[in-house]
Amino acid sequence: MNLTLALTAASGSIFAREMLRALEADARVSRVHFLPSENSLRVLAEELEIAGRNNLAEKLLGCAPTKTIQLSEQDIGASIASGSYPSSGMIVLPCSMGTLASIANGMAETLIARAADVTLKERRPLILCVRETPFNRIHLRNMQLASDAGAVIFPVIPAFYNKPVDSTEMARQFVCRVLAHIGLPQSNAYVWKQDE
Repeated sequence: MNLTLALTAASGSIFAREMLRALEADARVSRVHFLPSENSLRVLAEELEIAGRNNLAEKLLGCAPTKTIQLSEQDIGASIASGSYPSSGMIVLPCSMGTLASIANGMAETLIARAADVTLKERRPLILCVRETPFNRIHLRNMQLASDAGAVIFPVIPAFYNKPVDSTEMARQFVCRVLAHIGLPQSNAYVWKQDE
C-alpha cells in the first residue's frame, strides 16, 4: 500500500506518532507520505516536546525512516495532489475542525485539503479522525458533508475494554482499529471476545 498520513493541529499528537510508527513498520506498506500542517507543529511541541519541521518524521519514529517521505503543506505540486498518482488512501489523524471544514467544502488550498479532495474524487479510502468536543452544528454538518462525499468519519475515541496501561497503549489500539478499517489489520490489535 501507498498511503498518505496527514497530521493537523488538533490535540492528539500521540495518535499520529503511533500511526506513523505502525505504517513504517508494516511490510504491506511501501510508501508513506507524511504531511504535517504548519499549525500541528505547535501541538507537537506542547504535547510531545518535539520541536521544528526538520526531520520531524525521524523525531517521531525515533530512527531514520525507510519509507516515509515528509512533505510540506504548501507543496500543492506534490505527487499526492494528482489523481493519476497511485495511492491506496489517506488518513488524517488527528483531524482538526478547520481541516474537516476545508475537506467537506472542497476548499483545496493546502496540500492536505487537495490530497483529501483527490482521494475522494478517485473513490479511494479517506479516514478523518476528528478530534474535538463538544461538536457544534457546523462541525456536525461538515462531518455529514464529508461522509456524503465518501469519507469515513472516525472520531478519536479510544477504547477501555482492553484495559490500556497508559496513553501510548491507548493510542496504539486506536491506530490498530483505524488500520484494520483501511485493510491493514495489525497482529497486536486487541480483539474483543465476549466469553473471556
